[in-house]
Amino acid sequence: MTANRQDAWSHEDDLLLADTVLRHIREGSTQLAAFEEVAEALSRTSAACGFRWNSTIRKKYTAEVNMAKKKRTVLKKEKAKSESNFVLQQEEEKTAETLQHVHQTTSDQTLDLEAVIDYLQSMKEKQVAAYEASVLKAENEKLKEQLEKVEKEKSVITQDYRSLLEIMDRARKLTNHTLLEKSL
Repeated sequence: MTANRQDAWSHEDDLLLADTVLRHIREGSTQLAAFEEVAEALSRTSAACGFRWNSTIRKKYTAEVNMAKKKRTVLKKEKAKSESNFVLQQEEEKTAETLQHVHQTTSDQTLDLEAVIDYLQSMKEKQVAAYEASVLKAENEKLKEQLEKVEKEKSVITQDYRSLLEIMDRARKLTNHTLLEKSL
């Protein structure tokens, strides 16, 4: 019987972490939320889960991560499209109700052509506004994804810069120490 280190990761732990992170990516959630979920399930810190994901597991699931991101994008587009269709459907229902009301109230009168044209133009403007809103929402999501990518790249560069500064500081101290020994 071998004793496992308290912080050792089992194959089942790795699978739970990978499945949870991939699910969060597909659903449009964040990896941080996935790390917190797994941390609670495994009695670990979310930082430990994040480190395990980034240092070991992510490399094994590159294809699955890419597929999950594609599925997330498709779901977002479908959601934006369905929201746009819902708004258009509501506008069409309002139009039908209004036309029915106009027809009932003006059954004895002739419709004013300018009033009908104004009404139709206002409906067109509402439909265009609803479509533009859905397009802007989709563009906003795309920009959020790009921002997240840039922030991750910035984080990596910052870490590399700090590491470089630490190496240079150690080299400077070593050089000063060597010079000090030679002078004695």
